[in-house]
Parts: sequence; C-alpha cells; structure tokens
Amino acid sequence: MDQYYPWFFLKSVPGIGNLLFRRLLERFSHPEEVLAASQGSLMAVQGVTPRLACAIMSHKMPGHVLDDMKAARQSGFKIVTFADDIYPPLLRHIPDPPPLLYVYGQLPQGERNVAVVGSRSATFYGLDTTFNICRDLAEQGVAIVSGMARGIDTRAHQGALEGGGQTVAVLGCGLGKVYPRGSEELYHRIAQNGAVVSEFPVGSEPEARHFPVRNRIISGMCLATVVVEAAQKSGSLITANLAGEQGREVLAVPGSVESHKSTGAHRLIKQGAGLVENAQDILEALALSWRQPPKQSATAGEEPLEETPFSSEGLAEDEKSVLEALGPYPIHIDVLVQRLGMPVGELSANLLQLELKGLARQEPGKLFSRGRSIQ
Repeated sequence: MDQYYPWFFLKSVPGIGNLLFRRLLERFSHPEEVLAASQGSLMAVQGVTPRLACAIMSHKMPGHVLDDMKAARQSGFKIVTFADDIYPPLLRHIPDPPPLLYVYGQLPQGERNVAVVGSRSATFYGLDTTFNICRDLAEQGVAIVSGMARGIDTRAHQGALEGGGQTVAVLGCGLGKVYPRGSEELYHRIAQNGAVVSEFPVGSEPEARHFPVRNRIISGMCLATVVVEAAQKSGSLITANLAGEQGREVLAVPGSVESHKSTGAHRLIKQGAGLVENAQDILEALALSWRQPPKQSATAGEEPLEETPFSSEGLAEDEKSVLEALGPYPIHIDVLVQRLGMPVGELSANLLQLELKGLARQEPGKLFSRGRSIQ
C-alpha cells in the first residue's frame, strides 16, 4: 500500500480538519492507527463525535483523491507528511499545521527562516527595499519565505536568489497551477534554490478563500514576518496577525507618511512591531548571528559618503529642476506643476527626457518618481 495512502484517506474524511487531524495524531501517532482504532477509542479524542467516529470507520477513498495522489507522483512533486523529518520544524508548532504538504524542490532545513510580504502594487521604493533586504539576508544564510504574488513577494524571492540563498514560495493553489500567470520562470528558479509549497491538491485553482489559509503557513514556517508596504486592508496584515498569534516576531518597514501603501506597516509599528531599515535590524531582532561580516559603514569620525545615485551631468537646467523635485515616492504631475511653476506641456517633455535617460520613472495615474536601477 502506498505509504501516503493513510494520510490522504484520513484527510479526505468529511469533518476532519487540520486541528482535529493533529489531535488524532497526538493520540494515535500515525493515520494507520487511527483507521484501525475502535469507535470508543476514536471518541476519546476531543472533537470526535459518535457520527464522526462512524464516518472514519466506514469511509471510502474518493476517486478525486486517488487522482490527486497520482498527479503528484507523475509531476514529480514530493509529499511531506507531519511525521517526516524534513517537515518544516517551526510549522509543527502552530495550532493547525497541514498534515501533509506538496513540495516542488527542497525545503530548507532548520529554523533560520524569515517571511517577507507586502503589497502587490508596490512603489519602486518598496520593491528596491525588499530586494536589498532579502538579498542581504540570503547572504547571511536566512531563507526567505513569501507567497510568489506580484510586487513585494516577487522581489523578496528575487532578492533571495540574487543573494545566493534559499527561498520558499507558499501558494494559494495547487502546484500544478502556476499563479500568478507569467511567473513560470520564477516558479522553477525557486524550486531549484529552495521549494514551492502548497497544502492544496495539485490541480486546485487559486481561489480567493485559499490565500488567507495559506498565509498561516508563510508565517508558521518562520521566526518572523516582515511587512513592506501594506495598506490598511491587506492580506499582508493577515499574515502579520497570524504571526503574532503564533508567537512569532512581527516587523515592518516604514515608508512615507504621504503614501497610503505604508499605512498598514505604520499601524503595525504603532502596535509594537519592530521597525526595520535593513537586514541587520532583522538579525538583531531575532538574535541571529552574522554568518559573514556585514558590510562596513563609515568608521567613527569619518563623514559617511553621500549617495549619488543620479547624475545631473549633461542635463538641461529645466531637467535638473524636475529631477530635484522628484523623490523615491511617486508624485502626481499636478503636484509637480504646482511645485515647479512649469506649464504641464513643458513639464511632460522634461519628464519624458528624464525617463529616456533612466532618471525618472512613471507609474499609472501620471505618477512620477526618481529612477533607480532594479536588478
């Protein structure tokens, strides 16, 4: 008999969720023992009613579950059960851990994991900050866990890959469905340098109800959850709240007070979340040691070097004025018109020239910010 059959069988019994599955394992150690137990023994477990005990004893494996097992095997996905040594160690300690996970790739071993989540429609500031923090953490041997959504999640994975570290994507769909669409290359790169994980059957679609459920796995696998650019109502805040309930650290990256995309992160900081400016802040919050010496900053008594990411060399005077008015956060063209006192047609022409030179960037809604190369 397939070694995973009892796990799928018990999970498919109507009325047995993750919490009750865990209680049954605590009492019987293995699903095979649950299936062989008497009605009285089953009813000794909190939450098992006489009807549910009878349902367990008379249950027949649904055909779609057998098809799912076959699909996982044919696709080369691993099944990792709660009894396996490679099951994420921190995930074992949440109240309702998934009894089994579908895994594409190799799960990181150990507990040196940090979740990084945030807005799908992030600003360039948020994307750059996320990339840099995750790259630096990866260089220090920290695995980055996120949800592979567009925006902050994607940049978190990319930063970890750039840093030569491991990263884990937890999906709100089955591993047979790459979501969001167009992310196939990232999906396979993550699997080659970590793992893509799901608790949903292989062919499950990315339904809205799946994402809050998967968020507990993102936070549950990690020592801390870092939020970058989250609005007041955001799935990232759900993940942060779950992390708090699971007894894990909650950290947040501050943004502009003028940006609605940072209001959620600012609220977390007001509620006691640790403020994060860089990877070192995260390592210190978690009492993790540096595995490689951190990059040296200016020594005492020395003037720090001023960042000069933009060069005004070769720019016309009007272009210089427009460039100086831009910042890392997007500014609406109407605000620029007021600040500069420049006709909108002339301003648009200057912005276009700055864009062509890589010194300005435009976002939807006639919003502009300074350009900065994104690796």
